[in-house]
Amino acid sequence: MKRFFTIFALILTVSFMATPHAEAKKFGGGKSFGKSFKTAPVKQQKPQQTDTLKQQNPTANQAGKSSKKGLMGGLLGGLLAGGLLAAFFGGAFEGIQFMDILIFGLIAFVIFKLFKTMRGAKTTPMGHREAYAGNSQHKQSHQQFRQAAAPEMNTASASEDFASTDSDVPFNLTPGFNMNAFLNGAREHYRILQGAWNHNELETIREYVSPALLEDLMAERAKLEGEQHTEVMYVDAELVRADYDANIAQLSVQFTGRYKDRHEGVEEEITDIWHLERDLRSSNAPWLIVGIQA
Repeated sequence: MKRFFTIFALILTVSFMATPHAEAKKFGGGKSFGKSFKTAPVKQQKPQQTDTLKQQNPTANQAGKSSKKGLMGGLLGGLLAGGLLAAFFGGAFEGIQFMDILIFGLIAFVIFKLFKTMRGAKTTPMGHREAYAGNSQHKQSHQQFRQAAAPEMNTASASEDFASTDSDVPFNLTPGFNMNAFLNGAREHYRILQGAWNHNELETIREYVSPALLEDLMAERAKLEGEQHTEVMYVDAELVRADYDANIAQLSVQFTGRYKDRHEGVEEEITDIWHLERDLRSSNAPWLIVGIQA
């Protein structure tokens, strides 16, 4: 027995020594560059008007009840279907009891709901599971991002509804800022920049970052040889800081998700923060990344 444990320990030691630690070559090399700011999650200031809406629209309660009835109706329908089948084919199911019929109906209902849920998951509106679309679309995406993030004077600022959880972290959005459109664009840009990093397409990266940050990224990318194969599996984005004055608007976006590198067989968590700035003195100025916090 002692000899067995000795051999087992030796095998484990050799395995760890023979397997080098590999890392996915993500955008920026997993390091921090450029400007950095203190950030914090945001919270909703105003409680949702759920109870008020229900009082104003009593049919909402009936709809909730109807959905419950629909669920029970589907369940009972499956059970009744099982009972009818047993009645029609009673000879073939002679040994089956009533509880067996109930179980069969319940199983059929669960399988139906499971397939329905799986089909719905394939067409997520946010498109988190879509792969990198390719470099031919980055210019169109960048233009859409500029338009989506530009102030819309007829829309109320989201700052009225949200505030930072840390009193030292500002959350002041420019009037008319479209938060949802901005975050949708940010997720797409994350994929685009990872693809550009993989293929060493510095001209693409130049469109999204400040000149000072580009120099740091170029120096870091020069340490990697050839194309990289880091793929964004899924990514989400959240604003964790916002501020502006007469000249500059600032935003900090926290990304969470997961990478993978098929060649190295590595998966890693995404925990990056991008700090962006926009020149408010120019009507068509884009948001540029001025800092990466890994």
